Amino acid sequence: MEEKPKILIVDDKPENLVALESILNDFDVDFVRALSGNEALAKTLKHEFALGIIDVQMPEMDGYETVQLIHNDPDISYFPVIFVSAIHKEEFYVVKGIETGAVDFISKPIIPTILKGKVKVFLDLYEQRKLLQISNEELKSAKEEAERNSFLKSLFLATMSHEIRTPMNGIIGVTDMLKHTPLTEEQEDLVNIIYVSGNNLLTIINDILDFSKIEAGQLELESVRFNLRTIINEIIRLLDIKANEQQDELHADLDKHVPTFVIGDPLRLKQIIINLVNNAIKFTKKGKVTLKAEQISEEDKKIKLKFSVIDTGIGISEEGRKRLFKSFSQLSESTQRKFGGTGLGLAISKNLTQLMEGEIGVKSQEGKGSTFWFTAVFDKVDNRGEKEDQRSSAKKKQKSTDERKLKILLVEDNKINQKVALASLKPFGHDIKVAENGEEAIEKYKNGTFDVILMDIQMPVMDGYSATREIRKIEKTENRPHCKIVALTANARKEDQDESFKAGMDDFISKPFKRQDIERLFVDL
Repeated sequence: MEEKPKILIVDDKPENLVALESILNDFDVDFVRALSGNEALAKTLKHEFALGIIDVQMPEMDGYETVQLIHNDPDISYFPVIFVSAIHKEEFYVVKGIETGAVDFISKPIIPTILKGKVKVFLDLYEQRKLLQISNEELKSAKEEAERNSFLKSLFLATMSHEIRTPMNGIIGVTDMLKHTPLTEEQEDLVNIIYVSGNNLLTIINDILDFSKIEAGQLELESVRFNLRTIINEIIRLLDIKANEQQDELHADLDKHVPTFVIGDPLRLKQIIINLVNNAIKFTKKGKVTLKAEQISEEDKKIKLKFSVIDTGIGISEEGRKRLFKSFSQLSESTQRKFGGTGLGLAISKNLTQLMEGEIGVKSQEGKGSTFWFTAVFDKVDNRGEKEDQRSSAKKKQKSTDERKLKILLVEDNKINQKVALASLKPFGHDIKVAENGEEAIEKYKNGTFDVILMDIQMPVMDGYSATREIRKIEKTENRPHCKIVALTANARKEDQDESFKAGMDDFISKPFKRQDIERLFVDL
C-alpha cells in the first residue's frame, strides 16, 4: 500500500493542532503533531514530510529557530514550511520568516480556503517531486543495467574473439607459409582460396568486435606517423586476388599533392578503405575498381584528404542508398542472399570517419556503378620528417638483412600456434626455445639469456602479464640487460594492448599474425 504524504503541524496549544487538522481533513494525508520546537526536530528525524505548518511563538524554542535547525540538517533535502502566527503580522516578521527558510506566512485567524489553497500547491509539488525521484531512480537503474549489459556483451565478444582468433592463427599462419613454398598452379589456387577466405572471416570478427566498442563508446584512434602510399599499395596487393576472381581491374590513382607521410591511425584508415574496396569488388563483375586519393585542403598543421572508391558495378537504387551506413543494414534481402555480409562494415566506417573529423558518402546509379568517398583529417609531417623516415627506413632495411643469430623464447601453450610461430621464425635462423606457460618461461629466463621473448597472454598456470612483471623484477634485481618482450596474443582489444604495455612489454602482435609481423620484430635488434 502506497504511503500517504505527511504534514507536520507544530503548535504549543493542542486545540490549535485540532483546528488545523479539521481545516485540512479533505486532504488524503497523515498528520504528525508536535507541541514544541524540540519535539518537531525529533519528528523530522523519523519521518519525511511533504509540508510543515509551524506556529511562530512557542516557549523555549520559537518557530524561526526550529526551522533554521531543521534546514541545517544535511539529511533533510526537502521541507517546505508555512509559518502561522496570531501576533506577528508586521512585514518585518513575514520577511524574517521567509529569510529563515519558510515558503509562506499566514496570520491568524486562519482563513480556511487560503490555507487549503496553499497546502494543495505544496502537496502537488511534493507528489511531482516523488514522481521525479522515482523516475530518476528508474533511469539510474536502467543506466546501470545498460552499462552492465554492455560490459558483459563486450566481455563475451572479446572472449569469443580470442577463442576464434586462436585457431584462425593456425589457418592463416600456415596458409601464409605455404604461399612461400614451391606449389603447383592448382595448389597455389587452393592456398589462395584458403588465405582469402580466412582473411574475410577475420574481417567479420573484427567488425563485430569494433561494433561492440563503438556502442560502448570505447573506440579510440592512434596518432602515429606512417607512409600513406605504402598503406595504399598494401591494400591493392592484398585485394588483387579477390579482384582477379571477379575478373576486375583494380588499381590506385594517387594525386601528386597527396603527401607520402602523415600522422594518424593507419590501421583504421586501412580498415575503411579495405571495406569500401571489398564492397566495390563484390558488386562488380568483369569491370574496373579504382582507389583514388586527393588533397582537398591544408592548414598550418592539418591536412584533409579525400579517398574515393569508384566501380563499374551494379550500382545502388535511391531506396538502397537510404539504407546504407546503418547498423546491420543491407541493400535488400535478395542482395544479402546473393552477396552476403554482416551489414556492419559501412556503419563502422562511418563512425571511424567521424572520429577522423571527416565525412562519408556515396554517389550511385543503378546499372552504372558507384562511387563511395570519405574524407579524413591528418596531422602534417614536414619534409625534414619525411627525409628522416626515409633514411630510417633504409637503415632498418639494411639492418633486417643482418644475419645476427638471436636467442628467442617462445611462450605459447597451444601446440598448433607453437608450430606456426616456429615455422615463421625458422627462416631467420635464430636459436629458439619454447615454454608452455608463464611459470616455465620464468624458469627458462632465470637459467638463460634471451634477446626476445614472444609472450602469449592467456595461458594455464601463469598468464603472460604476470610472467612479464616477474621477468622485469628479475631484470632489475639482477641488473640484467633489457630483454624485448612482445605480446603474441589472440586478445586483440586496445585494452589488452594497454595492459600489455603496463605489464612491461615492448611490443604487441595480435593473432592471427603473418610472416611480415614476425619479421618487423627484429628490425631494431
